Amino acid sequence: MSNGLAAMGFGLPAGIAACLMRPEKKVVTIAGDAGILMNIQDLETAVRLDCDLVIIIFDDASYGLIEWESNTKFGESFGTSFKNPDFVGLANSFGAKGIRVSSANELGDALQSALKEGGVWLIDVPVDYSENMKLTTILEGKYCTV
Repeated sequence: MSNGLAAMGFGLPAGIAACLMRPEKKVVTIAGDAGILMNIQDLETAVRLDCDLVIIIFDDASYGLIEWESNTKFGESFGTSFKNPDFVGLANSFGAKGIRVSSANELGDALQSALKEGGVWLIDVPVDYSENMKLTTILEGKYCTV
C-alpha cells in the first residue's frame, strides 16, 4: 500500500505488483504525469514480465495537486510546471504500446482496445486542471472550507 497516502510515484509499481499477484487479470493503473515520471523506468519491468497492464496518465505538465493547493492557500504557485517527454514515444522505446487521446470521448475506445489486445499499454490523456480552481471558487463557503 501507499505509505501514509503519499501516492505520488506509486501507480506504476503498484500496477506491476497487481499483475504479479493476479496474472490472470488485466490491470489498469492511473497516475499523474509527475507521479509516473518518478518510476517511468519500470515500464521496462512491466514489458519484461509480460504484464497485462494499462497505464493511464493524466497529463497536465505540472504538479497539479500541489499547484491547486498553493493557489487555494496563497493565490499563486511557483515551480509546479514542467515539460513532459513524448510519453507515446517513450512507451514504445521500452517495448510497450503508447497512444495519446485528444478528447475524453476517445478514452473509452482506447482503453477497450488496450484491454482487448493485452500487453503493456500507456494511454496519455491531456487534462486541464484549471477547472479545479473554478470549482473550488464555486464551492468555497457553500459546502466546504479549503
